Amino acid sequence: MFAHLPVGALRAFEAAARLQSFKLAAAELHVTPTAVSHQMKALEHRLGLPLFARRARGVSLTAAGELLFRCVHGAWLDIAQVLQRLQPALSASGLNVSTTHSFAALWLVPRLGRFHDAWPQYQVSLSSTPVVVDLGQDASVDVAIRYGTRAYPGLTSVCGLAERFGVYGAPAVVAALRPARRPRLISVRWRDSQLYESGWRDWCDRAGVNWIRARGPDRVYEEENYALQAAVAGQGVVLASSIMASALVGQGLLAPYRPGLHVSGAAYTALCAPGRERHPPVRAFLDWLATEMRQAQA
Repeated sequence: MFAHLPVGALRAFEAAARLQSFKLAAAELHVTPTAVSHQMKALEHRLGLPLFARRARGVSLTAAGELLFRCVHGAWLDIAQVLQRLQPALSASGLNVSTTHSFAALWLVPRLGRFHDAWPQYQVSLSSTPVVVDLGQDASVDVAIRYGTRAYPGLTSVCGLAERFGVYGAPAVVAALRPARRPRLISVRWRDSQLYESGWRDWCDRAGVNWIRARGPDRVYEEENYALQAAVAGQGVVLASSIMASALVGQGLLAPYRPGLHVSGAAYTALCAPGRERHPPVRAFLDWLATEMRQAQA
C-alpha cells in the first residue's frame, strides 16, 4: 500500500504549499527550484489535476491542492511530534549515565571529580537502578554501565573493567585474623546470589580454610555498599569485588586479607546506543571512563 507513495514529491509539495513558493521550498529542502518544479509537475501528472496556480511572484493552491496540503501537512506534523517524543533533544552540556547504586557509590563517584576537572563544561546526571535500561527504547539515557559476562548485540560497547573477588576487612580485623579461627563472614544477597555463595566456597577452598563449610555467612546485605561499610565498621570480613573495594582500600579503611588469593568475577561494561558516542559530552565521558578503567585494571 505504501510502497508506491511519492514521498519525496509529497515532502516538496508540503514545503511549496506552506511557503507558497517553489524557490523558498527549494532553499528549505536544499535542492534547486527547477527540481521542485519538476516534482510538482510529475505529482500533478500522476493525480491528473492541477495542485498549484502559477503566478509571477509565487504559487497558490487550487481546491485540490488545499485538500492535499491539509492532509500531508497534518501527517508530517504528527510524525515530527512522535519523533520528538521518542528521542528527546540531546543536551549540549550534559549527559545521563545509568548504573547500579553500588558501582556509582563505590567506584564511579569517587573518581567523577577528575572528569569535572577535565571537562567543567559538561554535567553528569547519575541514575542508579538495578533494572536494566533498554537503550534502544529509552533515549533519555546516554550511557549505561552494566555488570555481567554476556555480550550486548545492537549496542556500542565502549570500554570494560574486569573484576576479581577477594576478602577484605578493617585493617585491625585483618591484622588479627588467624586461619584456624573462623571470623564473622559478610556477604551480599544480590540478584545473582550464587555469585557470592560459590565465591566464598571457592575462596575458602583455595585458602585451605573451612570457614564456610560449617555454616553460611553471618551478615548478609542486599547491596555491596552496605556489606563493605559493615566491614569498615569492623563487623567481620567481606568477600568483595576488587572494583568495589578499591576506593576504600586506597583510603586505608579496608585492607585485603591474603591479597594474592582471589576468585574470578565478571566485568562492568560501558554501553550506548549506536551513534550516541559521537555526541560531544558522551564522547568526552567515554574517553575519560576508558582511561580510568585502564588505570584501575593496571
